[in-house]
Amino acid sequence: MNEEVELVLEVADEKMQHAIDHLEKALIKIRAGKANPSMLNSIYVDYYGTNTPLNQVANVGTSDARTIVIQPWEKQMIGPIEKAIMAANLGFNPDNNGEVIRINIPMLTEDRRASLVKQVKAEGEDTKISLRTARRDSIEELKKMQKDGLSEDMEKTAEDKVQKLIDKYYEKVELMVAVKEKDIMTI
Repeated sequence: MNEEVELVLEVADEKMQHAIDHLEKALIKIRAGKANPSMLNSIYVDYYGTNTPLNQVANVGTSDARTIVIQPWEKQMIGPIEKAIMAANLGFNPDNNGEVIRINIPMLTEDRRASLVKQVKAEGEDTKISLRTARRDSIEELKKMQKDGLSEDMEKTAEDKVQKLIDKYYEKVELMVAVKEKDIMTI
C-alpha cells in the first residue's frame, strides 16, 4: 500500500509543477514594457508553405531594453515575417530596412500597468485554483485508499505531505506574481 501512497504524492507533485510551468508561460506573454525575444514565441511564419516557428527562420534578439531585432536567415523571408507579426495581433509595429526587422516596444501607461498587474494576479489565482484541485484530487484518492485498507495514520501522514507540497507551490506562485508585478511597475 505504501507504494500506492507514494504514487498519489508523485502525481500531486506533477500536477502542481505543471500548474507552475503554465503560470511561467502565461507570465512571459504579459509584457512589462521591456523587449524580450520570448514575446514572439507564439509567432509562426509561412516558410515555403509550412507553418514554422519564427525562431527557426530567423535570429531573434534584443539590441536594447526597448527593441527586438529579427534577422531572417533568408532575405526573402522579411515580408512573410512582417506579415506574421502583424497577424499575431500582439500590438507590435514591425519596421524593416531590407536587412532586419526591428520592433520597438512602447512605454506602458499607468493605466496599462495597472491592467497588466490585474492580469498577472488573475493568472496567479488561476494557478492557485489548479493547485487546490490537485490537492483535492489527491486527498480524495487517499480517502478511497483508506476505505480499501490503508491505515488512518498513513492516510493522515500522506495528507500532511500533500498540504506541505501545496504550501511550497503556493509560495512559488506568490513569488512569481510579486516579481512580475514589480517588473511591470518599474519604469
